[in-house]
Amino acid sequence: MIYTNSDGGSRGNPGPGAIGVLVRQDETILIKSSKFIGERTTNNEAEYEALILALELASSITNDEVTCILDSELVVKQLLGEYRVKDPRMRSLFLKVQKLQENFKKIKYKHVSRWNNYQRIVDELVNEELDNKGYKKVRKN
Repeated sequence: MIYTNSDGGSRGNPGPGAIGVLVRQDETILIKSSKFIGERTTNNEAEYEALILALELASSITNDEVTCILDSELVVKQLLGEYRVKDPRMRSLFLKVQKLQENFKKIKYKHVSRWNNYQRIVDELVNEELDNKGYKKVRKN
């Protein structure tokens, strides 16, 4: 079974954004990827951008079944049809995901805690990208 874990974030919301993705077969990580996605993005846009990259990478491995794991409850509920996508920028990203779904025989979306072991890995990738671009975390006391 192929799984993807994806995460996106911005510092400032909107602000500089990055994404982190991994594709794995059961417990074996096959691909790790991350990238800076822009100076002005929201957390939700970054979550969608991360999922888009995850689906693109997964389609290079399989066209059968994939389970996409995210810590964004909003994105998962929108993809499952439980929430509407109202924002035009989010709708555009949502439609990209819909198109990418056609690459697979079956696709599942699963929401997990940000403390899930694989989610922590992709969260670290996001933070490394932002740190490397010079956008340091602001620590609140």
